[in-house]
Amino acid sequence: MTSPSASGTSQSTATRAPQLNGLTEPVRSSAVTRLTGSLSLVLPAHNEEANIEVVVSQALAALPRFTDEFEIIVINDGSRDRTAEILEALARRDARVKPVHHKVNRGYGGALTTGFKASTGDYVMFMDADRQFDINDLALLTPFANRFDMVAGFRKERHDPIHRRINALVFNLAVRTLFGIHLYDIDCAFKLFRGELIRSMDLKAPGALINTEIQAKARRQGATLEQVGVNHYPRVAGTATGGNWRVIARAMKETLLLWWRMHFYEPPVDAREPRAPYVFGDAVVATGSLVGVGLLRRTWRRVIRRGSSSR
Repeated sequence: MTSPSASGTSQSTATRAPQLNGLTEPVRSSAVTRLTGSLSLVLPAHNEEANIEVVVSQALAALPRFTDEFEIIVINDGSRDRTAEILEALARRDARVKPVHHKVNRGYGGALTTGFKASTGDYVMFMDADRQFDINDLALLTPFANRFDMVAGFRKERHDPIHRRINALVFNLAVRTLFGIHLYDIDCAFKLFRGELIRSMDLKAPGALINTEIQAKARRQGATLEQVGVNHYPRVAGTATGGNWRVIARAMKETLLLWWRMHFYEPPVDAREPRAPYVFGDAVVATGSLVGVGLLRRTWRRVIRRGSSSR
């Protein structure tokens, strides 16, 4: 049985274990719920020579527990280190590893979009290739795969610097306000989708806003969603770029552009429950614009008055 959430998606009312910081955590079990079809695992990678072989090897060992048929699509997003060389060696050893190489860096969103388009699985999952997630936690998502279009992980305890966590809180609030998306952790890179759903989306966001675009379009399609707590680990190698001020500034710009583009988005004809744009977000932007114009006018008048009185 399901009940609609505030975001327009549906969330499970199934029995839960005790809450963790107000968020529900699924019951752990030694039994693994297998997927009813094939799986495509998408791994975006940029300069991950210290991590990529470990992540792919762990996936090759873990995924047979969940499905008999899977592929691991690794998008080498313009890496300048040995990532490409390592991926090609892995692919020669196991045909289920399928590298895709970008000659130049297209950004996080560009890498995921390439991976989604290359996927063939009944289910599509993506995970970062920096060893901050454990592929075995897929066991927490699979019990909900047959009942929901998307199963989104949220980091139960985020192991990132404090400035990145503050940025995430502010960003989540902005996304909730503008798009009506109510995810605990929208940028958590551990999500499972129905393959047809993710491949039906014409995704444009080149950067980290790809998660917001996916959820905004899923909301407009009336897709169902379940959220599950997953583990998150400190980065042991490589360098994170998500907290870079240039990345943040670009994300702010892309957020406003996405808000505008969503007014012209038309859900597919076979969408479950097509929905209109989020009106509350429009009201917030309109109110903010009016307040901003008013403040600018007052400031300009004060400047003029001071200029006149000094003559």
